[in-house]
Amino acid sequence: MNWHAVKRQLNGWAILSFLAILLIVLPGIVVLVELFAPVNDNWQHIQEYLLPRYVRNTLFIMVATGVLTTVIGTSLAWFVTVYDFPFRRFFKWALILPLAIPPYIGAYTYHGILNYTGVIQTTLRNQFGITVDQSYFNIMSIQGTVFIFTLFLYPYIYTITRAFLHNQSSSMIENARILGRGSWDIFFTVVIPISRVAIIGGVSLVLMEVLNDYGVVKYFGIQTFSTAIFSTWFGMKDTSSALKLAGTLMILVIAILTMERLVRGRKQFSYASTKVKPLKPRPLQGWHRYAVFAYVSLVFAIAFVIPFTQLTAWTFLTFDTVFTEEFWQLVWNTVRVAFTATVIILLFALIIANYTRLFPSNMTRVISKVTTLGYSIPGAAIAIAVITLFLWLDDKVLNLARALDLSQTFVFRTTLIMLIFAYVIRFLAIGYNSIESGFEKVGKSFTEASRMLGWNTVQTFFRVDIPMIKGAIMSAFILVFIDIMKELPLTLFLQPFNFSTLATQAFKYVSDEKIHEAALASIVIVLMSGLLIFVSHKVLDKEAD
Repeated sequence: MNWHAVKRQLNGWAILSFLAILLIVLPGIVVLVELFAPVNDNWQHIQEYLLPRYVRNTLFIMVATGVLTTVIGTSLAWFVTVYDFPFRRFFKWALILPLAIPPYIGAYTYHGILNYTGVIQTTLRNQFGITVDQSYFNIMSIQGTVFIFTLFLYPYIYTITRAFLHNQSSSMIENARILGRGSWDIFFTVVIPISRVAIIGGVSLVLMEVLNDYGVVKYFGIQTFSTAIFSTWFGMKDTSSALKLAGTLMILVIAILTMERLVRGRKQFSYASTKVKPLKPRPLQGWHRYAVFAYVSLVFAIAFVIPFTQLTAWTFLTFDTVFTEEFWQLVWNTVRVAFTATVIILLFALIIANYTRLFPSNMTRVISKVTTLGYSIPGAAIAIAVITLFLWLDDKVLNLARALDLSQTFVFRTTLIMLIFAYVIRFLAIGYNSIESGFEKVGKSFTEASRMLGWNTVQTFFRVDIPMIKGAIMSAFILVFIDIMKELPLTLFLQPFNFSTLATQAFKYVSDEKIHEAALASIVIVLMSGLLIFVSHKVLDKEAD
């Protein structure tokens, strides 16, 4: 064993990175260990009668959403990158905006639009005297769930695929055209194969979001793993069975990630020359120009304009009753907890990314992989694992206080510590990926030059590395902040007593059938997320240039 190499690896950066990794894997260990615990009657009943339905519904939603988001996201990325049509520059970033609308907000908004008292049926009855069959407008079904997820999750695939296509050499497509291939033929035989890795990466993010969702399936009454975990946890008061469901869900996630790796394979595409001529949009002529514009506009209208307009109208209806001092407290709670968790995540991400960059080895490669696991674990599984862990920790602290004759009443589960801890586990991957990409772009030459001039790793980190990746840090901050602000399952079930955020308050209003009152909190989430998405888009575009 090379003890010199081991000693070199075990430095301050390593210790801090190991502590961060330990925080991430602890909840997962809690869940997986419970899978091997003795079963009870509830679990036997769930396993025999309910589990097949949970698996069937979850898989159907995942497969259908994956297919539809792939079709929409990839086609939009193709049109925006390769062709020039009216308002293309606007749609280039505007098509990302549906990500600003959390799916659970989109779900209750579209239900409000389509139900008997909604604007569509009301207009048909009052203006045209038409009464329609309610079954045609019933969105609260498994098909409606797929519709909602498709609308508000396709930007994951669109964004990743568009960024990939933008950096491709135009020579491949030009050569295909010279060989007589048409546009559709080029799309299926050239673009899809070279974009496979990007598309699969986007689909995996979509599927992780589907598994994480609780708001949509709960509101629509669809039985999936997320609803099952929480109904078992709170309804049956059976933590053991809930943990077993969470463990089963984690195994499903691991299977999906394994399949993703197998599908990706080792196929990569590179250039035979370093002279890469980026794709330039080709002007469309005739009816093709307006057909593409109509398709892109229709997707943008259904996925953003219509729900945003409806939320705005409802906001004006209930503004006077909802906009109170308590509402300002909701905004402050949301910003405070999101900002705190985001700063902690960025600190961990910077430490781990810098350690894996400076000391490359098999160990650091494992650390890099483990860091991204948290985002793969659905919020339902993280929530029950975290609260189980903190209940155990509280018991140990209280027992120690009693042994020392201390009047200790402080418990971790009644504070924001538990919620922020869960945020860090789930969203560390987002911050880490952004910062790791920033480090990869700047390389290590400046860092090595700084070390040769006499600065240690800490001085170099603050004086050289951070200034050079400030764009990546800003991008990471924005992306993490948005995700935490929109997060529902973790916040809903781990928030302390008398503490609410905009997301949980909107969901509570909807649960009480006060859809109009939920609009103000929802529109603030959408506006804040939309603004940050726009800023992030500008930052990423600037970095690309």
